[in-house]
Amino acid sequence: MSYLNIIFRIHIIQESFGIDCMEPLVLCFGKFINGKRFSQPYSSQQKGKRKGMKQIHWTEKLYDYLNNEEDARICKDIDESACQYTPKNYFLLMLSNIFTKLGDTLSNPKTVLAWVMSYVSAPVYLISFIVPIRESGSMLPQLAIASYIRTKEKRKWVYVIGSLLQFVSMAAIGFVTLYTQGSLAGWLIILFLVTFSLSRGLCSVASKDVLGKTIPKTRRGKLKGYTVAVSGILVLLAGLYMIYQSKSDAGITFYSYTIFFASAMWLISALIYLGIREFPGETSGGKNGWKEALERMDLVRSDRNFRRFIIARSLLLCSALTAPFYVLLAQTNAGKGGYLLGLFIIANGLASIISAPVWGRMADLSSKNVMVIAATIAALLGIVMFILVSYVPIAKNAYWLYPVAFFILGIAHSGVRLGRKTYIVDMAGGNKRTDYVAVSNTIIGLILLITGGISAVAATISTEGIILVLSLFGIAGAYVSYQLPNVE
Repeated sequence: MSYLNIIFRIHIIQESFGIDCMEPLVLCFGKFINGKRFSQPYSSQQKGKRKGMKQIHWTEKLYDYLNNEEDARICKDIDESACQYTPKNYFLLMLSNIFTKLGDTLSNPKTVLAWVMSYVSAPVYLISFIVPIRESGSMLPQLAIASYIRTKEKRKWVYVIGSLLQFVSMAAIGFVTLYTQGSLAGWLIILFLVTFSLSRGLCSVASKDVLGKTIPKTRRGKLKGYTVAVSGILVLLAGLYMIYQSKSDAGITFYSYTIFFASAMWLISALIYLGIREFPGETSGGKNGWKEALERMDLVRSDRNFRRFIIARSLLLCSALTAPFYVLLAQTNAGKGGYLLGLFIIANGLASIISAPVWGRMADLSSKNVMVIAATIAALLGIVMFILVSYVPIAKNAYWLYPVAFFILGIAHSGVRLGRKTYIVDMAGGNKRTDYVAVSNTIIGLILLITGGISAVAATISTEGIILVLSLFGIAGAYVSYQLPNVE
């Protein structure tokens, strides 16, 4: 053991007992130890740094435990300077994402927002557009957003601004819900949902860049998995509370306060995100955002693997698009009691708790395989549900069938989301990753808008028929995903 290591270990021991005898120790060993010069003992600034390291030591131990790191820390695909802050950033990212996921659940357009718009007597045609607007509004402008983000060396501030804007937009929806009615309420909710979605686009591009700069490869999938699992527990509690509240006939005040609470989740997320240690990264472009955005669309033509990923992702939308139809089936065949909404929320939360850590570990080995397996589960489930509802009357009228099916769908959808997010982050680094995310999200946003328009025609088809058609697309998505190359 070198003299330097002996001094360092003794210094840690004496700090624990409040003893300050480093100066005579250094003088005893001389000015040069192992070729390194010690002109003076530890300064107060150096001691402060050492104490700071002791304060975050638990994060390092927990990080090593969760990621099975026994020897040197893995720093794959990130700078060495960023690697030393990986444990701290790991848990800050986890906490921030947990709060946003809880906010997403409590303001879900497929459940809570649709419920709220019905309560305020908004026109039905406006209700049919809230899901496409919420999802596509955050995706369509991402090419232009990416051009702006590319000029920033540090991109966490873009995420913070986006989160604050989401907080303001969702809080505004809460006020509209509480104080307005009818068409006015519907149009105002749509307006603030548009600003919410645009703000969400800022966070979507920036968060993937920050993740890629601060967390090494083979650790990103686990981070997403643990995040979804913990947020699933909170969603479970929210579902239980909604079931309890349904006994007292929850009204518009309860739902508006729920939206206020959801908005606060983005405020908390922004405050947590401020603590992330991000080092300056690659910058380029941004002089003519729209021109560069159109040029980057050429990636779809020139990059074969990226083009196939977009096709796969488009087909994998089946796991998300079928979800509201499972809820509609339940309402049609099992009733519209408030407890049913709580059961669906609980089923989705349990699915995340159970499956997300498993999907995360699998994604670090092969994220494309996660996409294949999850899409296959969602597709087979849809086919089975079509058969049961169409040809087995006993099963059709069983109220328990729908939450169970939604639970299985939640497992599959969790895998699809986690797999494709991990895949695109691992496909490339630097600004190329930003371009991949922006281009793919823009194209998916267009597809979602088209899907929203088709939903008006879907009324002529049976609900179970729509589930069957989307499930067949899911099988195609699993096949295309299988053809993708591994990126880990």
